[in-house]
Amino acid sequence: MRRKHRGDDEAEINITPMLDIVFIMLIFFIVTTSFIKEKGLEVSRPSNAPPKQVEQKKGPIVLKIDGSGNITLKGRLLERKAVQANLEREKAEKPDSTLIVAAHPDAETDALVTILDAAEAVGVAGVSVATVSR
Repeated sequence: MRRKHRGDDEAEINITPMLDIVFIMLIFFIVTTSFIKEKGLEVSRPSNAPPKQVEQKKGPIVLKIDGSGNITLKGRLLERKAVQANLEREKAEKPDSTLIVAAHPDAETDALVTILDAAEAVGVAGVSVATVSR
């Protein structure tokens, strides 16, 4: 008996359906993956350098008006003509500071107007007016 040798009809593996399934799974995983960027904090590590000196020239400039219309700055009594010069000096020391005018309820309005005019002439950014308890 002779065996016939078939060279043309050899068994082949058809990989087309397997490739279809692989591509469908790839598309599924790409679509379902979330591309959200995680948020986090950047932390800077301390250096070995010596600490810097912190300037103590912060805080507001406080002018007080008492019941009789006297204007004081840091406990010193000011004349009305000297208010602008003192504000200029304080602004030079604390350029970004605001001005707080602490006025007594019985104080004259003229003293407040003098301070507000001087603050505008000097160029103080923010002015707040407060009342002091009796």
